[in-house]
Amino acid sequence: MNRPSIFLSRNASQVRQREAENARRNRMEIVKALSQGQVSRRELFKWGLFTSAGFLAPIQGLNPFVRSAYASGGTSIPTGAPASPMFGVQAFTQPMPRFDVLPRNPLSTLSPAPTAVSNQTQQAVPAVLGGGTGPIEGRPPGPVWAHQAWDLFPPKVAVEASQLGATTNTVYNPGVSPSLNSGIDPRASIPLKFHPALPTQSPLNVWTFNGTIPPKLMQARYMDPILFRHHNRLPADVTQNAGFGRHTISTHEHNGHHGAENDGFTGAYFYPGQFYDYHYPVVLGGWRSMNADATDKMASSPDDSGGLVKIPGDWHETMSTHWFHDHMFSFTSQNVYKGNAGMLNLYSGLDRGNESVNDGVNLRLPSGSAKSWGNLDYDVNLMLADKAWDQNGQLYFDIFNFDGFLGDVMTVNLAFRPYFEVERRKYRFRILNASVSRFFKLALSDGSPMIQIANDGNLFPRPVTLTQLDEQGIAERYDIVIDFSRYSVGAKVWMVNVCEHQDGKKPSADLSLADALSGKSADPCVGKFLEFRIVRNPSSPDMSQVPDTLIPNPDLSKIPVVRERVFEFGSGATQTSTDPTTAFLGPWGVKTDGGSMLNADFGRVSAAPKYGTREIWTLQNGGGGWDHPVHIHFEEGQILARNGDPSQVPAWEQGRKDVYRLRPSGSVTLTMQFRDFGGMYMEHCHNTVHEDNAMLLRWEIDDAGGAFLRPLPTPVPRPQGVTFISPDEILPTAF
Repeated sequence: MNRPSIFLSRNASQVRQREAENARRNRMEIVKALSQGQVSRRELFKWGLFTSAGFLAPIQGLNPFVRSAYASGGTSIPTGAPASPMFGVQAFTQPMPRFDVLPRNPLSTLSPAPTAVSNQTQQAVPAVLGGGTGPIEGRPPGPVWAHQAWDLFPPKVAVEASQLGATTNTVYNPGVSPSLNSGIDPRASIPLKFHPALPTQSPLNVWTFNGTIPPKLMQARYMDPILFRHHNRLPADVTQNAGFGRHTISTHEHNGHHGAENDGFTGAYFYPGQFYDYHYPVVLGGWRSMNADATDKMASSPDDSGGLVKIPGDWHETMSTHWFHDHMFSFTSQNVYKGNAGMLNLYSGLDRGNESVNDGVNLRLPSGSAKSWGNLDYDVNLMLADKAWDQNGQLYFDIFNFDGFLGDVMTVNLAFRPYFEVERRKYRFRILNASVSRFFKLALSDGSPMIQIANDGNLFPRPVTLTQLDEQGIAERYDIVIDFSRYSVGAKVWMVNVCEHQDGKKPSADLSLADALSGKSADPCVGKFLEFRIVRNPSSPDMSQVPDTLIPNPDLSKIPVVRERVFEFGSGATQTSTDPTTAFLGPWGVKTDGGSMLNADFGRVSAAPKYGTREIWTLQNGGGGWDHPVHIHFEEGQILARNGDPSQVPAWEQGRKDVYRLRPSGSVTLTMQFRDFGGMYMEHCHNTVHEDNAMLLRWEIDDAGGAFLRPLPTPVPRPQGVTFISPDEILPTAF
């Protein structure tokens, strides 16, 4: 059971801890210089600090991951960095905060008013960013990047947030009373700490929405379009980043069904001092071609009085649990790790967030009933993420762990191993894996059942009862229902991670529940991480249910398949472009339709499916030493086969998905449609360290003869304004 770990044991000798800490500090100086643009990768190669494979050279005194005599038992596995100091803090001694709900305001609160085409009003640009003037909005200009369907779905709701360094939260809105939030007083100030007894985080180490914790929750309902104005208020000086993260950002609403100009394209980032207006129409898939007259009550959205508004589109494509996060080219992992991540709950006639309405449409999933829609009383968002900090207690990240970075401290909603008070009734938990490289596999400490009702943004055709969930890859969302009525008041039960890592490549083992609870694993994130305290009987009857049928899959049998494509994710990639803005060198890449394994270049068009068609895509793992959770933007798909075999698709993968774990040496075959909107989208590994080190590609879809060119011009952001260039390359098999 005592497997080596990338982090030293807290029981390691003081001599070894000092050596490892010295090596980490030396290493971080190089990390800092590279992150701030003071040195290039080419220079590090020249100096002998990088290996030919692109990894930091194993020089003793420089690299805490050196394979040396330090490794116990002669193993080749690195012994690792110093453990994060805990300053005497014990697990389960702080309440878990609910998410902080972002206000939904009238559109008139936004100044200047949003426009279909990017607002190019000029402002002064700081000297550190080159001086001169530049536009107030960082969205690329002109009709190609104008909001699609703006006149059809004009925004009705304004949501506004700023990307900021760590500060104290004085306006916390959990959306529930303190009795349903483990007694937390929302009027009390919340400093940015992972535990009240841990150090306050520096505004250079942690960057979150509004600069505060808990993480932010956006609530949306179908056909209630949102204008999300995201302000970049990070330091203009790129060196003010504590050695990791980049002050340019691009916000991806993960698997949102809207135009590419609102998708958070990795190359459409914007600078400090600018904002970006994201238009989320919040529409059903197929709204142009299915149920266009909005006569099917199953395709609907809740109104403010308990009724329904019928909407166009295919109700089988109704979605529920999204998240939003940074997608800055080659810096996604660092920015998300620093705190650029929130969640979005999407409400519909089917998934209303009101368990009391019994109208033959509403599924009545656990939520509450005080409001007509969007009740959070018994509907709880959980953001799981492993973190690490340095000897001063400040958040720490190592950008040279190209296999994947692992932290040694478990957090839930950015709180270290908290407790959560519950009533004796059913709860829905929307669980997001927001780590950069770590997988989870969850169970309850007593082995009792959980009912899984969704993965990613999509409710299953049928619920699945499990005592252990499947491995949960980075960016996957698992919605589960736990019935706490089986416990007595005063009882406790814990959520447990049984998935063990030795490094960031993939899980090394899924332990038995007994072994995970034994404390013998060398992986510090195995074991109990969230304590449920059953504190009382429900104050009102539990009216929720988990029906036998949730949302059946769309019927695609009458939509012909016009194309099949194969994408292989692997190492040993090459770069065909020398453009310093759009192209990146790294150990990872993607091979398209049997071509070369290529590094990321957001100016390269790798696939261009036609508007209004359906295709079959096979995603292959090019090597057995890693696992890759692959995310395809814009459209969720249906898995047809694993490893070429339909019978290998388990029940919990038979709904719709947007993240596909390939598993070592495995493959996933899926089908998806291309309709409603157009533009440039992405496909990448969501082990974001792999993504940032070149395992990403661009694909695009036209809009059936509308404004879009084919292929689209590539945006090149600058503080003084976005320009466009022609694509660097168009693969022969793209069209």
